[in-house]
Amino acid sequence: MKSLKNILAVTLLTLAIVSCKNEVQPEVKTIETGIAIAKTEKALNLDATFIKSEFTINGMTCEIGCARTIEKKIARMDGVKSAKVDFERKLAMVEYDEAVVNHMSLETTVSKAADIYKVSNMKTVQAFSVKKECDKDCTKACCQDKTEVEKKACAEDCKKACCAEKKIKA
Repeated sequence: MKSLKNILAVTLLTLAIVSCKNEVQPEVKTIETGIAIAKTEKALNLDATFIKSEFTINGMTCEIGCARTIEKKIARMDGVKSAKVDFERKLAMVEYDEAVVNHMSLETTVSKAADIYKVSNMKTVQAFSVKKECDKDCTKACCQDKTEVEKKACAEDCKKACCAEKKIKA
């Protein structure tokens, strides 16, 4: 009986050792689908004439969902060099090849993103407008390089918190 137990134990031990060394490797197969993979980088014609346009987009309700989605869709257009959508100012700033993109194609791209987005005030500009900011002394952007009287008028028109604090103190 002892020998039968020993044989059974050795058999089970051998079976466990052998089965652990037999690891199955997954089989990798390559299948041709016939679907072409699009390039992620688009080629821009460096000899092209690039122009800048700004326009207002109404209907955006959030910065990440709306503004970023529109910005990505415009940036992916052929001929677009850069695109930036400022949610706070409801302003889109786009630099593009005028031979490939026009105002109508930009407007179509924005309206295809969602029916609620409406483009207005589209214009070609030399440089993009900067966001007006001011500090506690009203020396930045909207009040820069102005006389003291003009700075006071600027501060009265300014909607920034720093100028609002200054109005309260005055």
